[in-house]
Amino acid sequence: MTIDLARPYRLSPSVALRPEPFGALAYHFGNRRLTFLKTPQLVAVVRSLESCPTVTDALHAAGVPADRHAAYATALSALADSEVIDAR
Repeated sequence: MTIDLARPYRLSPSVALRPEPFGALAYHFGNRRLTFLKTPQLVAVVRSLESCPTVTDALHAAGVPADRHAAYATALSALADSEVIDAR
């Protein structure tokens, strides 16, 4: 799945995040998958998705530089494939 930066997303209600020094662990209670969020900044993006109107706005809110948006879109697409985030 390719994430649409112009759409709103959210952390799935079936997912719990556990903070870790490297970022966070995301546990999905439905599919029982454990996913690693490898940077604190990615965790900040995922946490801000709910309150931002678009993914791009969440990236800006978390302080992600514009030249890193494509890399974060790839990471967020993987999180969507793992059902950690979903469209609102």
